[in-house]
Amino acid sequence: MASDSQPCVGIIGVGNMGEALLAGLIAAGQRPESICFTEKRDERAEEVASRYGSTRKSITELAQDCQVILLVVKPQDLFDTLEQLGATAGARSYISFVAGKTISAIESRLPAGSSVIRVMPNTPALIGKGMAALSAGTHTSPADMDFALNFLRASGKAVEVPEALQDAVTATSGSGPAYFFAFVEAMVDGAVALGLSRDIATELTLQTIHGAAGMLLESGKDATTLRENVTSPNGTTAAALARFKEAGLDRIVHEAMQAAAARSAELSK
Repeated sequence: MASDSQPCVGIIGVGNMGEALLAGLIAAGQRPESICFTEKRDERAEEVASRYGSTRKSITELAQDCQVILLVVKPQDLFDTLEQLGATAGARSYISFVAGKTISAIESRLPAGSSVIRVMPNTPALIGKGMAALSAGTHTSPADMDFALNFLRASGKAVEVPEALQDAVTATSGSGPAYFFAFVEAMVDGAVALGLSRDIATELTLQTIHGAAGMLLESGKDATTLRENVTSPNGTTAAALARFKEAGLDRIVHEAMQAAAARSAELSK
């Protein structure tokens, strides 16, 4: 049950993302003993319980005991999970981290009056540098949103958007880390092709990316200004950027993001 005035929070699924959310709850001030979780694997459940001091329960027990339930399951498992919850749960707050599943689809499978918040997180939440976008459901109160925003900001940043923009969010921050990783892979391979060892190429690339991101976050200047500052006319950087332009980098990125958004929309049907 809840600890003092805190709601009991249940997490269904404590894989990497579920564990990151559990850690974020605690960082935001939620007491570990007021957090419960479900986990199919005994060894994993023992690991999480030992690490955080939270309690493993069944879905039925979570439905009975918890005022807030975080849904962190695979998309194909969501509706079965909601069916189990709906059989025993009263109206309460549900926060879904399930990609491509709409608020209306979730609300229709829960007791009338249930608050549903849809969240698109991303994997940097695992190191406390996540970016999440939240959308409120039909019965979501300002207090429900404040609770979700508060603990998600303990694992990075969080913003509120209309649900109609969740596909765009998916294409930007949800899938975005993979775009970045793919660019890093290409940069390392390019450095190796120029004769550098893979170890040196990796170190040079990672520190360059890290430093460039730091400049964006801390300098107060936008990406265009920083790019222009490092690009001398007819210099080495200008030569590289000219090839990017010739290859249609902007078009490639835009088309890739459109493909991600379209696939997100397909998955929600």
